[in-house]
Amino acid sequence: MFGIVRPCRHGMCGGMFKDWLGHLCGLCLALRDEHGQAARLATNYDALLVSVLAEAQTDAPTRRRTAGPCALRGFRTAGVVESEGARLAASVSLILAGAKLRDHIADGDGPYRRRLVAATAGRLAGRWSGAGASTAAALSFDPAPLTGAAQAQVELERSGGGALATLTAPTEEAVAAAFAHTAVLTGRPGNREPLERAGRAFGRLAHLLDAVEDLAEDRERGAYNPLLASGTALADARTHCERAQGELREAVHGLELPRPRLATSLLVHETSRAISRTFAETPPSPSPESPPDDHPRKANPGGLISLACAAFSCCTCGLYQPPWEEEDSRCTTCANCGDVCCHLPECCSNCDCCSDCDCCSGCDCCSA
Repeated sequence: MFGIVRPCRHGMCGGMFKDWLGHLCGLCLALRDEHGQAARLATNYDALLVSVLAEAQTDAPTRRRTAGPCALRGFRTAGVVESEGARLAASVSLILAGAKLRDHIADGDGPYRRRLVAATAGRLAGRWSGAGASTAAALSFDPAPLTGAAQAQVELERSGGGALATLTAPTEEAVAAAFAHTAVLTGRPGNREPLERAGRAFGRLAHLLDAVEDLAEDRERGAYNPLLASGTALADARTHCERAQGELREAVHGLELPRPRLATSLLVHETSRAISRTFAETPPSPSPESPPDDHPRKANPGGLISLACAAFSCCTCGLYQPPWEEEDSRCTTCANCGDVCCHLPECCSNCDCCSDCDCCSGCDCCSA
């Protein structure tokens, strides 16, 4: 649910992390204000890229409002984004969340095997999809590519196989439509085509990384996975991911962005880290010769414990992660460049210290 772009405060300079958090909280509050408290559970890290892209195309900073204390911010107030971009991100989040619930129901995942849980989740999925479509209409955004992608994905899964490019195509088109509409909201028609290209590349990358993360579990359960359905090996999947990330980087650099720093950091640098993180955490295919894992990942216990942890993770916008999720990608272990200066408060106070360090790219005082 939370997506592949999940920066931590140790992975980018403080000012950019604060801006990113302003978009995240703006998305969360846009969901609450238009659709109620329960809608905040649909907060999606990847969808907030829509809000970031909208601001990147404006000449002046997007309007902020002061939000009340929140656990995610250490119970401090903060300036959060209030814009049409945040509302579009909320619409996308709701539609994607509704589709995700329907996917869990169709697959009979975990608690969704139970009739009562499935029925309740189905009603919630319907409400979220309808709410997302309502907000989309208010912003003159046609949600058909998103809703159509969900149905197309179901049909592809039922078919049982196909070329990898065919299996990722619905996601690519959905993200392309959402990204491109930010050009409409900001009055920059020249950005529409490169935004569509960026959206297709990001959609492909997100779909593939999600498949890699789920591969071991899907193989064990005999569940659908695009890598298994297309016969794509992990090494080939990484090649596809790196190629998509290259296309994304090229498209982003072709955009007219008066305020590019945060968008470039998230869409270029953070997606590269997402690839490294995902494949580093993915064990190789089991074989009789494979040595035992010295650090086995804790298993998801399922049931009420799993649901409670998932709910708490949602309520903290992903700040809390249960022991069986993302163990190696938390802030305390997210060193990416090997330079200790990048984890000190003075990281960006000395250009000589971090001018060649990726995790400071985009900082005002460091080389971009």
